[in-house]
Amino acid sequence: MSLNKKDKFLVKLEKEVIKLDKKFSKLLEKKKPVSLYEPCNYILSSGGKRLRPYLLLVAAKSVGGEFKNAYNAAMAVEILHNFTLVHDDIMDNADKRRGRTTLHVRNDLSTAILAGDTLFAVAYESLLKDCNENHKEVVSTFTDCIIKVCEGQSLDKEFEIRKDVNLSEYKTMIHDKTAALLEASCSIGAQIANGTKEEVKALSQFGKNLGLAFQIQDDLLDIMGNEEEFGKSVGIDLVDGKKTFLFLTALEKAKDDDLELLKKLVNNNGIKKNQIKKYKNLYIKLKIIEIAEKEIKNYTNKALNSLNILKDSEAKNTLIWLANFLIKRSK
Repeated sequence: MSLNKKDKFLVKLEKEVIKLDKKFSKLLEKKKPVSLYEPCNYILSSGGKRLRPYLLLVAAKSVGGEFKNAYNAAMAVEILHNFTLVHDDIMDNADKRRGRTTLHVRNDLSTAILAGDTLFAVAYESLLKDCNENHKEVVSTFTDCIIKVCEGQSLDKEFEIRKDVNLSEYKTMIHDKTAALLEASCSIGAQIANGTKEEVKALSQFGKNLGLAFQIQDDLLDIMGNEEEFGKSVGIDLVDGKKTFLFLTALEKAKDDDLELLKKLVNNNGIKKNQIKKYKNLYIKLKIIEIAEKEIKNYTNKALNSLNILKDSEAKNTLIWLANFLIKRSK
């Protein structure tokens, strides 16, 4: 795909992000009590890629729908995503999110929990505005997604203390915690636009595999990313003792002293920052970077192949561009 085409698609994405941001800024305005809705607005105005709502909109368009009939549903998946971030930050004791103070630190724990709960309800309220005769199917997909995200978060917390996590379990976790919402976004977009069962399934598979590629790319950026572009320090997953795709792959391949070094991270629940370079060099030695890049391409190709049943259109081309754009991102 030519650079000019990429530029055209990127401009369209940026325009939709601006439009979505404006919609979010108006969503809860004038609602009371202020003590509840101001914290909710703080979360919804925190920016982000707006990837999930954009996927929903383009998925709807790719099966013959219109953006104007799917904006509420698009906002619903983004509101849901932000709800999960509020509660994740509480569980992780995080003090920063997207460069801003997390809500439970900025206000207090009770306010953050209540704001998260409110966003959860508002997400459903928004979704129902775009539901038509297949509302039961749409709501079921949305609800199943929420359950999966909770299961993924639970596994993520479990893996923090378990010492015997394997790659298969890790992939289940990232599917549930990350990919499931991208999968649901694409599926709901197709459902709202009255796509066929085959189209809904194809777009669902696109979102699922794109989500898996997206998370492994995140794992890779944590160790290989440029700090200025990435927006945070590299190697934090190692410092926190996170069992990422890269770490678990290294654990499977390493022997002798290399294996002992990796086991130290597990036993100590992380490493010191001055040890990051040593582990990065080990990843390079074991060719873990190349394996991760291959896996990202594998899932991206699966995502792209699932689009083959869709009719050629500008929306289909946008999905193809987006998949390629995401695996080349630097943040």
